[in-house]
Amino acid sequence: MEKKWRYLSYRLQVFYMGIFLFWLFDIVSSWILVVRTGEFMVTAGVTTVMFAAFLCVFFFAVYRPYQRADKNLNLFLMGYTSTGLKEESCMLSPGMEALTKILIRLTESDQLLKANKRQAQYLALQNQINPHFLYNTLDSIRSEAMLKGNDTVAEMTEALATFFRYTISKVENMVALEEELENAKVYFRIQKYRFEDRVNLEIEYDEEDEILLRCLVPKLTIQPVVENSIIHGIERKLGNGTIRIVLKCTEKRLLIEISDDGVGMQPEVLERLNHQLNQPVFESIQLSKDKGGIAIMNVNNRIHLLFGEEYGMTVYSTPNVGTDTVISLPLITSERQLKRVKE
Repeated sequence: MEKKWRYLSYRLQVFYMGIFLFWLFDIVSSWILVVRTGEFMVTAGVTTVMFAAFLCVFFFAVYRPYQRADKNLNLFLMGYTSTGLKEESCMLSPGMEALTKILIRLTESDQLLKANKRQAQYLALQNQINPHFLYNTLDSIRSEAMLKGNDTVAEMTEALATFFRYTISKVENMVALEEELENAKVYFRIQKYRFEDRVNLEIEYDEEDEILLRCLVPKLTIQPVVENSIIHGIERKLGNGTIRIVLKCTEKRLLIEISDDGVGMQPEVLERLNHQLNQPVFESIQLSKDKGGIAIMNVNNRIHLLFGEEYGMTVYSTPNVGTDTVISLPLITSERQLKRVKE
């Protein structure tokens, strides 16, 4: 009770309910008096009508607008939309209106995206120390392996250097789909040295479609899902497994489907994962922050920040059959289109 009383919203509700109960009591008392005396008191009737009119005005002019503003604010805080707050014609006070405008301005997708990108670049700088030192070291290992005739180690080191160069050095937010596919292939080649013939990769798309591979996608969209398929799907399976990447495009969307024939997921695990993927942006940021690393939650979160919550990931899975991850993105083939989508 004490916690609720500190909020003006609760006090307003109590005040309105008190007035309503008082009005109801006054009406009942007046009519009881009329029934007992058989006389209708004009003064009581006028008072009742005026009181009822006051309640109606208070309800529609004060209480209802307050409820609407409170609902829009809660939706905004949960990360769903800021449209209601922008269009709200009634605010609690000038100070609250100014604060709301500042919050909306600070939490627009572009602002969050820039902050997210700056943080990612900072963490990359913090973790890589000196990328050239890493590349030079890997190149030295490769050269030494080639001199010793160990071609496997040389090829593995070269693949690892290529993977790190793409992951760490390229700080662009959007890359061509062809680059993303090449990075996924390099990552898969590294994993082949560990799993050998236990894992296979298939990529399917219309080779006659000249636009498809030029489409712009968020960097590191495909590789984390491939990694997830290997670790949580095929590695736990007895026997060989296949990862299939299928690329399709509609008139306005690019669809990337990454499937595996691994162990799959139990229904409750799948439901929980899709629930997390469908969380509003702010909660999704916290979830990915808690988990750490570049996982599918982070990929999905970046897609939401870039293009809105109508795009993103959906996961389908059947135990002992496999898992399908569908990534839905806007079809973008140029920087001009990218700017239009962000607007």
